[in-house]
Amino acid sequence: MRTHSPLSTLLGLVPAISLLASLFTALPASAQTPPAAIAPVEAAGCPAILQHTFPRLQDEKPQTLCQYSGKVVLVVNTASFCGFTPQYKGLEALDMKYRSRGLVVLGFPSNDFAQESGSNKEIADFCESTFGVKFPMFAKSSVRGTEANPLFKQLAQASGTTPKWNFYKYLIGRDGKVVQAWSSMTAPDENGFVNVIEKQLGPN
Repeated sequence: MRTHSPLSTLLGLVPAISLLASLFTALPASAQTPPAAIAPVEAAGCPAILQHTFPRLQDEKPQTLCQYSGKVVLVVNTASFCGFTPQYKGLEALDMKYRSRGLVVLGFPSNDFAQESGSNKEIADFCESTFGVKFPMFAKSSVRGTEANPLFKQLAQASGTTPKWNFYKYLIGRDGKVVQAWSSMTAPDENGFVNVIEKQLGPN
């Protein structure tokens, strides 16, 4: 009875291993790429200024701003105990009126000006019960200085201005570029302000 040494057995497997290797390398690149590698490609389609994740105000669940890619985005820093707080009503009306055309208003509560001392839940309850706010809002954070959240740091850099008070407004176009910034004094229904938004939205 003839026996084979372990070495000869391994050598006999070499042709089979070589065949498998050649078959694998012949596969298209997409077939070789693991699913996890697809994520960066998807992120590449999202403007840099929207590549951030923030917790939602009402439940603190993380939300990516990339979901608003391709929309006209109005970013506002808000507060519950400010002379401009009634602007919530106008912002909600603006969001509702132009939502179908691609506008989204994003609210970022902040205590940077000592007028937003409540918890995230208290802020959410106040906004909904007092002004019926339905547009997306995010957990309280800083919006100016070294502690500013990353979105507001980018907004400040792109526009050349940081919030001087609550209800500063920044408009981001569909291409992810900052179009313009407005002070707290600009009301959500002011003609010049609305005209810029409509221009970014395009024909109805």
